[in-house]
Amino acid sequence: MTKPKMFEKPSGVRDYLPEMVQKLRYMEQQTLHCMSRWGYAQLITPTMEFYDTVGTASSTSDHKLFKLLNQRGTTMVLRSDLTAPIARVVSSLLVDEPLPIRLSYHANVFRSMEEEAGREAEFYQTGAELIGDSSAEADAEVIALSIACLQSIGIEAFQVAIGHHGFLHALFEHLLPGEIEVQQDLKQCLLQRDVVGYREHVQTLSIELERIEKLEAVLRLRGKRDVIEQARQLVPAEPAAHAALHHLEQLWNVLESYGADSHLMLDLTMVGDFTYYTGTIFEGYAADLGSPVMSGGRYDNLLQQFGRPAPATGFAIKTTRMLDMITLQAENEELPILVQYDESHRSEAIAEATRLRNEGACVITRRIEREEQLAEVKQQNTDGFHWNGRRLKRVLTFADCAVS
Repeated sequence: MTKPKMFEKPSGVRDYLPEMVQKLRYMEQQTLHCMSRWGYAQLITPTMEFYDTVGTASSTSDHKLFKLLNQRGTTMVLRSDLTAPIARVVSSLLVDEPLPIRLSYHANVFRSMEEEAGREAEFYQTGAELIGDSSAEADAEVIALSIACLQSIGIEAFQVAIGHHGFLHALFEHLLPGEIEVQQDLKQCLLQRDVVGYREHVQTLSIELERIEKLEAVLRLRGKRDVIEQARQLVPAEPAAHAALHHLEQLWNVLESYGADSHLMLDLTMVGDFTYYTGTIFEGYAADLGSPVMSGGRYDNLLQQFGRPAPATGFAIKTTRMLDMITLQAENEELPILVQYDESHRSEAIAEATRLRNEGACVITRRIEREEQLAEVKQQNTDGFHWNGRRLKRVLTFADCAVS
């Protein structure tokens, strides 16, 4: 095996240069502040967890987890999402807290699947979990909050697609009773957005024409509120499917009260790629970006794995995916003040720099020895002061040759 060069790094991870870090911190601060105004308190969990607890409870397939051994030989994992670790905390350290509990987070997560697909193996997410409320009101709250968070970082052109894990499961069981493998194949086609493959697979089924037509009609269940009635016609006597559709109808009513319906669409072809989803699922898509920038859903069975059964719903914003979409406004950019001095004025210059920093300013200090060094920043042009390739808010010079 070839030894990596000193400047190389593992595949799937990246370095974040100062401009990117500034964007990441901006998104983190804006979204967490937005969540706090909705009553969500921030939680931080470990980067490593036990494989036998959080690892097996997570939504990530086993072969996509990053595993390692501690000094005792116990298998550990790097967290692949935050939902399972938060479920652990709610069931242990917060076991005496009354429900519902609202929690938020910002953290890096690790999935080897991203490396295999040519995407990042380590990336950042900001999200929220509402635990202890099974109502449509709770689902609507987290969807409305996710919309507010996207808007808080300047994303305006986006759509949130809403589906229901229970509806699709009930519909396939109604039309293909007991055909688990066939149902999974069709769901996989929908998950991969393989419409051609879905239709071809349906046409190979040895079932009556009416059921084939209904299976193909599933692909048309995308749009606004009227999609719910279309879906009802496909399963006129299936209680579980009708319960799911009733929940979606209530959810839409609440979201209209939030004024969020302009960003919404129903997509009953949606298959959540997390195994713990049980009900409402949703994804947010921004203009000109094919991958979702946000996803979430209801996971009512996860917490019982940690000994505290409770309904729950939440979402995660794919922070890293939006780096190229974020443009920080000039008012958000903190320009530094340059304090430059010669040796005889060092003490008063550093004292002034300390005073400015205590007031919250960003200050760079620089010692000068010759008057010609002043010329580098002495001239002010229409774009302000510059030094060393960086824009400056202003320049303060403490020297015998010039004082500003």
